[in-house]
Amino acid sequence: MNRTQLKRSGILRMALSDSGTMDREESGETFLFRATRIAAVVALYWFVSITMVFLNNHLLDNKDLDAPLFVTFYQCVVTVALCWFMQLLSKVWPGLIDFPSVKFDLKTSREVLPLSVVFISMITFNNLCLKYVGVAFYTIGRSLSTVFNVLLSYIILKQTTSFTALLCCGIILGGFWLGVDQEGIAGSLSWTGVCFGVLASACVSLNAIYTKKVMPAVDGNIWKLSFYNNINACVLFLPLILMFGELSQLAGFSHLTDFNFWGMMTLGGVFGFAIGYVTGLQIKYTSPLTHNVSGTAKACAQTVIAVVYNSSTKSLLWWTSNMLVLGGSSAYTWVKSLEMKKRPHTVSEDSDKEELLVT
Repeated sequence: MNRTQLKRSGILRMALSDSGTMDREESGETFLFRATRIAAVVALYWFVSITMVFLNNHLLDNKDLDAPLFVTFYQCVVTVALCWFMQLLSKVWPGLIDFPSVKFDLKTSREVLPLSVVFISMITFNNLCLKYVGVAFYTIGRSLSTVFNVLLSYIILKQTTSFTALLCCGIILGGFWLGVDQEGIAGSLSWTGVCFGVLASACVSLNAIYTKKVMPAVDGNIWKLSFYNNINACVLFLPLILMFGELSQLAGFSHLTDFNFWGMMTLGGVFGFAIGYVTGLQIKYTSPLTHNVSGTAKACAQTVIAVVYNSSTKSLLWWTSNMLVLGGSSAYTWVKSLEMKKRPHTVSEDSDKEELLVT
């Protein structure tokens, strides 16, 4: 079966069912082999995700170049180039690399355009949040995506949420406000960064909702969606770069011809592309639920690494706020997973499964 032709809901059903495990057992794979493979995939996801966050923070924290839109634009350009490159490699080595054949179609691009507007808002606000709050506070600053997902799903999709799940959202909100309070007491709070983090969280939820709507336009293929999304983003970013005067910033940048600068920029784009692949890989060999638990643990490790790296001293309440956010997010994922198991499969359940991936 060609996995690239499966709709996302179909992939999620396979990932959440026991059939994948049965197939692996029937193939004669030993427990040790499966355990080693899962550990390797999770480790790869952690490495790519944490490295990408620190790398973006380094690029955006450049005191000589205040051009976050250009940095994000360039990463979209790299993603489009990598999509073309992967498509070429899949033709050369079809048995080794599995990537869909994508040809640009203006009609499809227009259908994806509403999502692309949300997409560029999401990645721009995400990067701006990282620029102003740093890696240590990033988990807190970007913690409200689950809360917005519940809120916007009710407003736009008319989907209700159980009391237990809402209680988990309350824990996340409590952790967020405690974290903001403790960061303010420490004197390192950036309200600009917090605002960008809240906006990024809202856009993550909107991105998930619009993704469901435009998936049929790209045959349910996530890589085709990424291709069109990033092409549209490249076009949409150009007037924004002009509007916010970033061309003058680039003109006055002394390292514009520096190979190391462009190498780091390109590397950031490569990791941005790779995160989509390793996320899919982790879901394929575990499950969306395990993926979310892994993401929560990764966020915790990422925060600890940032604090140690910057030789920062944080209060007990500051750490408590992180634990509340991460604990609330994990509990929400667990609650939604239990709710899905208790009821028969429906279309709305597919939405819940996709929600596990985006929160």
